[in-house]
Amino acid sequence: MHADPYQHLPQLRGCLTPAAESGLRVTPQLLAAWDLQAQARGLPADWRWNEAQIEASRSAVLGAWPAGQDLWVFGYGSLMWDPAIHFAELRRAELPGHARRFCYRTLMGRGTPEQPALMLSLEAVACGSCHGLAFRVAAAQLQEETTALWRREMVRGGYLPTLLPVHTPQGPAQALVFLSNPAHPGHCGELPLAESAAIIARAAGQLGRNRDYLRQLDAQLLRLGIDDPYIHRLWAAVQALSPE
Repeated sequence: MHADPYQHLPQLRGCLTPAAESGLRVTPQLLAAWDLQAQARGLPADWRWNEAQIEASRSAVLGAWPAGQDLWVFGYGSLMWDPAIHFAELRRAELPGHARRFCYRTLMGRGTPEQPALMLSLEAVACGSCHGLAFRVAAAQLQEETTALWRREMVRGGYLPTLLPVHTPQGPAQALVFLSNPAHPGHCGELPLAESAAIIARAAGQLGRNRDYLRQLDAQLLRLGIDDPYIHRLWAAVQALSPE
């Protein structure tokens, strides 16, 4: 009998989108559809990484991962409600030395070339930590699941995938983390809160509104009892600009 993936966090049962129902489980067919949307928006043909670049990045990080060993994936943003991967276990997790920040501009997804959106990333901080979720991917599913994950997170090469230690209530783990990439042209650093709120309040794209991403994030943090003052203040500022 298989262990219950939600045994440590039963309150999240039914609160995460199953992988089979996720619109963010990225396949070559979905990438082709995004290419057509990008073309219609006037973006160049090389607006995203191709499959070879995505796979090269994945292999560079996981190529030496021991065969037969499960992998933990740290989720701090939309992975916390729509992981789009099959996982065998779910835990609360803490990543020291990093914090959530909306510091990555995107012209697709929840934005457009005319009105870019701000997406979440993990910035290094001198003190503090980021609390999120850790998903254990079974070794037998590792290639398939991490390929889908890389297509999603590294579609524009906007992050730095890294293996880092995280703390969980059940013990330490080594986890895959998608960190901020300051060298990427989409990286804008932490903007003043009012400026971030103004962008998020009005941006929208083929995946929906920028504000809905922030709303879902704030709600999931509250459900988990995670206090993230930056996210809570930002959501309050967006609501003040355009209440619903």
